[in-house]
Amino acid sequence: MMPVQPNHQTVPTPAGAPGANGEHGPLGAQDVLGAFYEVLHRRRDVRAEFTGGEVPTEVLRRVLAAAHAAPSVGLSQPWDFLVVRDEATRRAFREHVQAERSVFAAQLDSTQAETFSRIKIEGILESSLAVVVTYDPDRGSPAVLGRHAIADAGLYSVCLAIQNLWLAATAEGLGVGWVSFYREDFLRRLLAIPGRVRPVAWLCLGPVRHLHQTPDLERHGWRKRMPLDDVVHYERYGQRPSR
Repeated sequence: MMPVQPNHQTVPTPAGAPGANGEHGPLGAQDVLGAFYEVLHRRRDVRAEFTGGEVPTEVLRRVLAAAHAAPSVGLSQPWDFLVVRDEATRRAFREHVQAERSVFAAQLDSTQAETFSRIKIEGILESSLAVVVTYDPDRGSPAVLGRHAIADAGLYSVCLAIQNLWLAATAEGLGVGWVSFYREDFLRRLLAIPGRVRPVAWLCLGPVRHLHQTPDLERHGWRKRMPLDDVVHYERYGQRPSR
């Protein structure tokens, strides 16, 4: 098991939320569970639904604080968050992403290519801003507790921070779109990221008109979500419960 430790810091409670400033009583256990699972299942990878509206500073701060509260191997906290608003930077990144889309499309058969042509892969200019999340393998080195046997444990920690950010943004009524059609070296040069640091995710962030009930790739027929029972094993890989 990877030893992970949360960052024990206070994440501000949104004004008006239950329990904020003592204005409301505490949520009951069922209310908390219901609210958590509602946010978890409402989360979507957003592309076309961004409004471009403002993200208030205090809301962005809460979302980033939620990301920074993620557990990390050896409490190394190997992430950084680059907030990108500059339009010229975003346009340059979008041009690169569109070029990479063409590279991917050229590898598809005719049926896949026709399906892919209907799928929007990014909301770089439509979103209000971007948060680029990076991984610094030197953070906490050389003795990162728990990473000696699994070199990627730090990278896994960054993914936990991204999930925290995504869920917090969803709870705040914001959308997030993870753009992955890029070359790491290009993004390093664009944002002056040091060579040792890996850019893990360009996250488009901002208010949205709505969140679809069904994820985009499923709606467009690219893939379907597998049933839970197809991915749960017991005691040994491939072992299913007897029926």
